[in-house]
Amino acid sequence: MTQPAFSLCVYCGSRPGADPAFTQTAREVGTWIAERGGQLVYGGGNNGLMGTVADAVLEAGGRVVGIIPKALVEREWANRSCTELHIVENMHERKRMMAERADAFLALPGGIGTFEELFEVWTWRQLAYHDKPIGILNTAGYYQGMMDFLATSVKQGFLGDWQMGLVQVSDQVPTLLQDLVQAAGFAPATRLDQI
Repeated sequence: MTQPAFSLCVYCGSRPGADPAFTQTAREVGTWIAERGGQLVYGGGNNGLMGTVADAVLEAGGRVVGIIPKALVEREWANRSCTELHIVENMHERKRMMAERADAFLALPGGIGTFEELFEVWTWRQLAYHDKPIGILNTAGYYQGMMDFLATSVKQGFLGDWQMGLVQVSDQVPTLLQDLVQAAGFAPATRLDQI
């Protein structure tokens, strides 16, 4: 089995969201990962944007590593199509394993779980627990309100500009993904490069 060129951990919603652009972006991200020889690391679910991004990777011939707590498997939310499906005891173990298996992190639109995962790896990076790049894909302006609030936190002295600089924000899939993978130290191949 060929070793993946890079592993991108994607955090995103277990629901599709109201805007069809969210699903389209998840498909684009999954296809991009697979076509460049990468591997998706994600929460192992089969619903919403999580299922969409994983399916897109698999359909394009890529590898998918899903990591899901037992409690969610029992609710039949596990994506059994994953290349590797790891069933863990709890959310803490899930997040730890996802972080260990990733070279970079990307947040797509999602809910409270996505926010929590994003802010945790962001916090870990500011504390130098890791130095892996982090990106936020601001599809259809989804994260604009959050970014405006964080700018207020900087203005009020609770965050520094250097902390904001630890995360890249863009609405352009190929540009952001390429920047993240390169910042992680990889030059992802295209399928043509692999022939």
